[in-house]
Amino acid sequence: MKKNQKPDIVSELENPARRGFFRKSAGLAAGSAAILAAMNDGAKADGDPIPVGQATPLTSTFAAADGKEFQRGLQLACEEINAMGGILGRPLEPVFEDTKDMGDDVIAQSIQRLIDRHNVHAIINGYNVGTGTAELDPAADAGIILVHYNTVIAHNQMVKSDPDRYFGCFQGDPPEYWYGPGLLAYLDTLKSSGEFKPANNKIAIITGPGTYSSNIANAVKDKAAEHGWQVSLFESVNVPISQWGPTLAKIRQDPPAVIAVTHFYPADLAQFMLQFVPDPTPSLIYMQYGPSLAAFREIGKEATKGVLYSTVVAALQDEIGKDFEKRYKAKFGPDASHLSGCQPYDGCYIWALSAALAGGTGEPGNDAQNRKVAARMRQLIYRGVNGTSRFIPNEQSVYTYPTQVNDSSLGMPHQYLQIQDHTKTPFLIAPAPYSTAAFQLPPWIKS
Repeated sequence: MKKNQKPDIVSELENPARRGFFRKSAGLAAGSAAILAAMNDGAKADGDPIPVGQATPLTSTFAAADGKEFQRGLQLACEEINAMGGILGRPLEPVFEDTKDMGDDVIAQSIQRLIDRHNVHAIINGYNVGTGTAELDPAADAGIILVHYNTVIAHNQMVKSDPDRYFGCFQGDPPEYWYGPGLLAYLDTLKSSGEFKPANNKIAIITGPGTYSSNIANAVKDKAAEHGWQVSLFESVNVPISQWGPTLAKIRQDPPAVIAVTHFYPADLAQFMLQFVPDPTPSLIYMQYGPSLAAFREIGKEATKGVLYSTVVAALQDEIGKDFEKRYKAKFGPDASHLSGCQPYDGCYIWALSAALAGGTGEPGNDAQNRKVAARMRQLIYRGVNGTSRFIPNEQSVYTYPTQVNDSSLGMPHQYLQIQDHTKTPFLIAPAPYSTAAFQLPPWIKS
């Protein structure tokens, strides 16, 4: 293919071998029912296996929280795709390398082992902390496809700096920056609807030392005034932290209408709530990521009721998401967390569909073929269990809805959830049309 020549999708579909896969897979974006129907048509993948890799934490504290779920998500996607005939008759063979505590050096080494030892054609990760970009250079050097969910604006900046080099590097969700503007926009919605009547215009922001947390906190701080908020407290805490007394004393001295905690360790956040509730301020509490994990509710119990949190990537509570949850837990057990496994699951399908349309995958060094795969990925609008994945040109991270695009079919929903009963899964309260429950005032705020 000549440089700047547009891919000829029509000719791809007219190829009988490709048409066979696409006929089975065209319904995937419409939902899991189509996946199951395709799985039952007797197709079999019996060609040479295609190794697909994942670098994920398997032995550190992160392994229990998310690492094993990322592994499971990729395994389930490969199993389902193989049952449908694989990629043009070739089965997917998942292989894994341990990123342990997820330092950048360990992450890069794990990626390199996947390439050198296993000859992987693609790497489909969940998230690895650190800078969030350690995967990109090894993948770019090998000329293979990388899909990750690190949720960092640094990915967008790195790809934009050299789109040709990073042609195959994709972030399957929006970057963390959008948590900031998204939170402020959601607070506007709550105020305008009358569901939340803030006692004042003050917002307290508490962050941890990591780049992820601080980027979100700074995004809230930088945009707060545009939405009518005054930042009354901006504090970074050392982590892990179990004693929140000094921070809570500052909050109680000057009570804000909103407390936004962008530090994300679930046990730390649970301790915050246990120490806040006995002497609360009339503040709406928003926390980052940690409340999505069962450990937060298990430790904090009743004290967690009313807490808000959001995520730019998670399985929706709709027909597609619930069907995925059912299959996921049937395979891995009732305690398995599909909300983490859904990330590489969708990422694998996006890559596999694109590779089928491109005529197959490419091994390390075959960047000519993988450029065709990447071109299909950039064109694809995929409706998966996490919502819609559509990649931003020259940044290759997906659009977010509704803050960045106002069409729910063209962006991944920035989901807002609330714990309304600590013994149950948090309720999805926004955005429409995905919400399944209404916002409730926390019990410590009197209407």
